[in-house]
Amino acid sequence: MQMTKKEEAGSIIKKAVDQGRKALSEYESKQVLAAYGVPVTREALARTPEEAVQAASRLGYPVVLKACSWQIMHKSEGGLVALNLGCEDDVKKAFDRISGRLSGPVDGMLVQEMVSGKRELVVGMNRDPQFGPCVMLGLGGIMTEILNDAVFRMAPVDMLEVEDMAGQLRCKKILDAFRGDGPVDREALFRCVSGAGQIGLDRETVAEIDINPVLVSSDGSVKAVDALIVLA
Repeated sequence: MQMTKKEEAGSIIKKAVDQGRKALSEYESKQVLAAYGVPVTREALARTPEEAVQAASRLGYPVVLKACSWQIMHKSEGGLVALNLGCEDDVKKAFDRISGRLSGPVDGMLVQEMVSGKRELVVGMNRDPQFGPCVMLGLGGIMTEILNDAVFRMAPVDMLEVEDMAGQLRCKKILDAFRGDGPVDREALFRCVSGAGQIGLDRETVAEIDINPVLVSSDGSVKAVDALIVLA
């Protein structure tokens, strides 16, 4: 019998736990998130420059290339991300450049669609030892730690609770039509927050989820551009 998407997500988590790992890779994290309805970027894992080029051709240029490993938490700081690659030659050069900066083994290179937007949000889940999974919605990107604009709720959350969370943000105006861009897709934003919470409820071995940024495109659509699931 074929497994459901959530069962497949559980298998990914169980395999990592059995291996004694502390986290999932970005690729694995997004597979789990997608199984719970979180909108994520289209992407593929490539182990050679040729596979990366093939993946980029399927996704459509421009693309992003990232080193992919559960042990790499901060890819940008290590020069392990290449943005806005517009052709086959760009992908091959970026693959070689990033490979030369690696200090250990990786799963491969993550080839990801290049999405753009002026607005960045963060969605998360943290397991409180007393109360259980707690979800978070806030201003994302580099502003997360600087402005500390975030709202928390205990999981599970419904649409009204996520709307209330959004309404309590100091930056709440960016969720509406903003500088020529459309209003944020509230249903998709709800799926991000509720999905993160439901993973916490379903999978006790998941300690934290960090989806940052959740990028808002000009039409208001949202996608998880980067994500990390930390294991208990």
